[in-house]
Amino acid sequence: MTSGLTTPVASTAPPADRVWTVPNLLSLLRLLGVPLFLWLVLGPHADGWAFAVLAFGGFSDYADGKIARRFNQSSRLGALLDPAADRLYILATVSALAARGDIPIWLAVAIPGRDVLLALTLPILRRHGYGPLPVNFAGKAATLNLLYAIPLLLLADTGGALGTVARAFGWAFTAWGTALYWWAGVLYVIQVRRLVVADRVEGET
Repeated sequence: MTSGLTTPVASTAPPADRVWTVPNLLSLLRLLGVPLFLWLVLGPHADGWAFAVLAFGGFSDYADGKIARRFNQSSRLGALLDPAADRLYILATVSALAARGDIPIWLAVAIPGRDVLLALTLPILRRHGYGPLPVNFAGKAATLNLLYAIPLLLLADTGGALGTVARAFGWAFTAWGTALYWWAGVLYVIQVRRLVVADRVEGET
């Protein structure tokens, strides 16, 4: 397992400029599921349907990557759309659960707070001729944990034995996911710093 601190190199086969691919469609559907989830949770409190929307989001997140690799449907749009959909999904769901009192406010602030930190690195990367860096392994693991945690925390509201088990597993995934989410952010910042230092050294030689 690598730490995600490798310096990015130019790909010999860059993603195609395709738009209409199955992975991109799945990412788009995941994005469209965000307002639907918010309405279901904050409006009629239809937690069963909201859980189904989250389950589809988790499945589509897994499926679009597998399809892209298996059928060579990677694209530049997909490389941007997929992580953006994941982050928006997580942001919207933790905000909704915090609004309902299912999770503490500090958690709803901590998760998007990391993304705000990483957004501050984008002007630095652009100034040195880089785009956003690839998501590292820790970031992918964190996203997977959080995508498991959120529906389990929603299911915890059902009460009974199922709710008790869902709450225990939901908070376990939440703790791991949040810790990994921030660790991935730290690795990202370190990688940005290494690129900047390398560019400065190269410019002085």
